[in-house]
Amino acid sequence: MPSTFPRLRANRNLGETRLKRRKRCEDPMQTYDLLPRELRLWMQSAKLPWSPASCRAVWRKAQIRGDSLGQILASLDRAEAATLARVSKRN
Repeated sequence: MPSTFPRLRANRNLGETRLKRRKRCEDPMQTYDLLPRELRLWMQSAKLPWSPASCRAVWRKAQIRGDSLGQILASLDRAEAATLARVSKRN
């Protein structure tokens, strides 16, 4: 007798994107918890499902350049806009 419940798939919560998935060698939730508050807030309002490691890399690179908080957040916005442009070209 077939089940009345739909079968759950492990990849349903990845957002609507065609970006390649990558394996991670660290716990993304622990990495997220260690991020600065401002970066976590940015991630909550991001249009794409960013990994904590990706955001941390952009954040650190901007910090090394000596950017202010506003400049760092603008860098994240530019990175997201570039990714969205790449995704829209693929569709």
